[in-house]
Amino acid sequence: MSARLNGRVAIVTGGGHGIGRAYARRLAEEGASVVIAEIDAKAAEAVVEELSADGFQALAVHTDVTSPDSVKEMARLAAEKFGRIDILVNNAAIFISVPMSRAPFDEIDPDEWDRMMAVNVKGAWLSSCAVAPYMRDQQYGKIINISSGTALKGSDNRIHYVASKAAILGFTKTLANELGKEGVCVNCIAPGSTMSEENPNDAIKQRRASAASTRAIPRTQMPEDMLGAVVFFSSADSDFITGQTLVVDGGSCMH
Repeated sequence: MSARLNGRVAIVTGGGHGIGRAYARRLAEEGASVVIAEIDAKAAEAVVEELSADGFQALAVHTDVTSPDSVKEMARLAAEKFGRIDILVNNAAIFISVPMSRAPFDEIDPDEWDRMMAVNVKGAWLSSCAVAPYMRDQQYGKIINISSGTALKGSDNRIHYVASKAAILGFTKTLANELGKEGVCVNCIAPGSTMSEENPNDAIKQRRASAASTRAIPRTQMPEDMLGAVVFFSSADSDFITGQTLVVDGGSCMH
């Protein structure tokens, strides 16, 4: 690896599973100290054990991104352990490890709608609020939000998820405007349908494989396909790029 992130400290929310876990490892491989902020405390500890065994610096923090106090403690512990906070990857979301309904728009339970927005949108906002003071003090920082290709083209039977990921697009642009003068870049990655499940069943495999037919690069997308984008937005290579959304989906959605 190129070690582009030597000396940097990164927080990955939802870093205990799936794509978040892959983000955390790649950031560590690039030289960052990594905080795994995760509602699933056991999963966070397992990732830290794996990273530590490979010689990387990592910390597990049990975090509920819907709680202001929890994310403030996440940021405090990260700064206490590693001395600074340079990178926040707002990855935590209801999708796989916290299942969601797949149903017509008028059959979604209102409580599930509210929970979706609380985790996927409010969680990104609260986490950004928690790290912003540290980044302002440094006059440097990188916030990477995770949206979805579904926000750009829609997707049947999960309107609450798609609406939450569409909100992240506007959130990214607004936060970029507000934090740019503080030396903080805010960008967004919109993945396509990805084989992020750790133990996918046949139905999931078929769903992920069928998405390949819509792509210019016609294959199943894997978590590893997003890692270059997250490192780019985390590194000095993107210091003059902010408010942007990079679609990483093999050419399914071109805009």
